[in-house]
Amino acid sequence: EDFPGYPERFGMLTDTTMCVGCRWCEVACAQANGMPPPAALSDQLVFNKMRRPSAEALTVVNRYITPADTKRTVFRKLQCMHCNEPACVSACLVGALEKTKTGNVVYHENKCIGCRYCMVACPFRALGYEYSDALSPAVRKCTMCYQKVIRDGGIPACAQICPTKATIFGKRSDLIEVARGRIRSQPGKYTNRVYGENEAGGTSWLYLSSVPFDQIGLPTNLGKTPIPELTRDWLLAVPLVLITWPPLLLGFRSLFRRREQIAEEEAKNRKVV
Repeated sequence: EDFPGYPERFGMLTDTTMCVGCRWCEVACAQANGMPPPAALSDQLVFNKMRRPSAEALTVVNRYITPADTKRTVFRKLQCMHCNEPACVSACLVGALEKTKTGNVVYHENKCIGCRYCMVACPFRALGYEYSDALSPAVRKCTMCYQKVIRDGGIPACAQICPTKATIFGKRSDLIEVARGRIRSQPGKYTNRVYGENEAGGTSWLYLSSVPFDQIGLPTNLGKTPIPELTRDWLLAVPLVLITWPPLLLGFRSLFRRREQIAEEEAKNRKVV
């Protein structure tokens, strides 16, 4: 209970005031994960509709028009948030998703049965599914370049390529201090909140913004309680139901069946008399 998260876990910080919508992060992510390249970087039409991560693109950049100033735009990068206590991991029936001590939420395709409960459970809609692959469909999601970070001691591709350093990588605790420092040193520039520090129990991907977070597509109604904690009591009741209800129902059936037998015997005895 009250799991504070692994103390040495890594994280990412995206400062949306520094993002220029270049989408180089999309290119780097596609290359790092062996996926098709995104639409040409010069193609501004991609911003005409809101996109979300998919099986073909683990991260995407959207453009948001602020209600207070329709001439002002904000760009935000979307991907898996790598929650401290992920709802997707809790929902997975077979352990195909795993929260690692380094902060990454990783996916084990060899365990996946394709139920897609993880996609339903994710409050950030950050998982994609290979619907077009009939033979071996799989869930696809950002892993924060797990192999590159853990095996090679590098940094995630999107942070490495970002020309403005809008997205940076480091220890989550350090990134929170960096974010708070920016808020303190530049009063009025940022919303006074580090998104992801507490949302749904906290995430390893953090955001800074100059406008309210709901205006850039981030849910602001999640509260501070991890989503798995909200469903834990119900899930714990499942084994109890599976253990107690079958014998109970069989007992009722035996009781009713015995009553029927007694009634049948009494009816036969009355006929004999």
